[in-house]
Amino acid sequence: MAKNKYEIDMVNGTIMPKLITFAIPLMLSGILQLLFNAVDIIVVGRFSGSQSLAAVGSTSSLINMLTNLFIGISLGANVLAARFYAAGKHKEMSETVHTSILTALISGVLMIFVGIFFSRPALELMDTPSDVIELATLYMRIYFVGMPFFMLYNYGAAILRAVGDTKRPLIFLVVSGVTNACLNLLLVIVFKMDVAGVAIATVISQMISCVLVLICLYKTDAVYQLRFKKLRIKWEYLGQIFRIGIPAGIQSTLISFSNVLLQSSVNSFGSIAMAGYTAANNVLSFLYMGANSITQACMSFTSQNYGARKPKRMDKVLIDGLILQVVICLTLGVLAYVFGNQVSSIYTDDPNVIKCSVEILALTTVPYFLCGFMDTFPGVLRGMGRSTVPMILCLLGTVGVRILWIYCFFPHNRTLGYLFISYPVSWIATIVMQLIYYIFIRKEVHKELNTSNEYTLV
Repeated sequence: MAKNKYEIDMVNGTIMPKLITFAIPLMLSGILQLLFNAVDIIVVGRFSGSQSLAAVGSTSSLINMLTNLFIGISLGANVLAARFYAAGKHKEMSETVHTSILTALISGVLMIFVGIFFSRPALELMDTPSDVIELATLYMRIYFVGMPFFMLYNYGAAILRAVGDTKRPLIFLVVSGVTNACLNLLLVIVFKMDVAGVAIATVISQMISCVLVLICLYKTDAVYQLRFKKLRIKWEYLGQIFRIGIPAGIQSTLISFSNVLLQSSVNSFGSIAMAGYTAANNVLSFLYMGANSITQACMSFTSQNYGARKPKRMDKVLIDGLILQVVICLTLGVLAYVFGNQVSSIYTDDPNVIKCSVEILALTTVPYFLCGFMDTFPGVLRGMGRSTVPMILCLLGTVGVRILWIYCFFPHNRTLGYLFISYPVSWIATIVMQLIYYIFIRKEVHKELNTSNEYTLV
């Protein structure tokens, strides 16, 4: 099935080594994307002070909430492209690629206007302190100017992941990540541009990764070749992409919304706690990239084997994926817990900020493999074309529990530690519901693939 050295044959051979081969470059790619923001935070924290640190950090949940709907749609593009690729449907694969790229461009342009006009009102709704809000607004407005580049890169990388190519997106992010780090140091330390400097550096680095992934798609001679004159929306495929991607995007958006509510609760403790949460949240983001890379691998492998009509391999993908979640997330979580003080000190030398960060990490790092489990089941289900019900269950288990915790339990014990117990509690609730649903859907999908020539998207 694999046509070149970058692609992976997902429908034949042993699964676990190929899952690892797929997931590791994807994990490193995700970590590099996080470094865009982490370098911003480290540079402003070290050279511009706690207010600038809090300003940049306080935008992360809001930025995620505003962009995750469109990023979720890229998952639909990944699933559909992987399915057509495995089934040998070259025309459908090509039309999916061009529909996806044009969708990315349109959504990126729309996000520029969202960022410019809604950044400050959204930050005000989050009760962002007056000593931080001006800097946070400036950072967000500049950041959103780069949204077309951000979207095009993510959709282009989703197409490459559909055929098992996670190595070239990693290379592109190495180039853009090094550029981002160098520009951060130049614009903040030399030109004293504070949060504006780190935002500009991020936009330029996103532009570089975008150009590289588009060149990659343009120069390939495979069925996913990009030709700009062929860019058009095929509504049939866009509808299928939306049926998978929009529920995934809504899920991510509303989970980010619950984190925005949590950010608002943290804001009530003042700028020191905000800076501590910023540092801890960045550490947790690195753990999430480990979990999410496995989820993405499971989704692509499941989708290709669904297209190849191999349900038993789909079962094996889930089992191997859960094993990897335990090994990787538990290892990273324990390391983050043991070295929490040292890791937090990377972001700031303020002992009060470090103390807040360590308090949060103590409750969220070791059980982080539960978050990996929580993500793997919906990833596999999306690979089967089932996206709506996993979204609903995730919202009930994650968003619902966190909102309940913030408004019903937290007011009676207003401490950072008690606030962040909501994380593992919500993970467990979601896993239970997703597992029950998966058991029913597995039987349905096995019957579908063994008796029908048509695929179902729900």
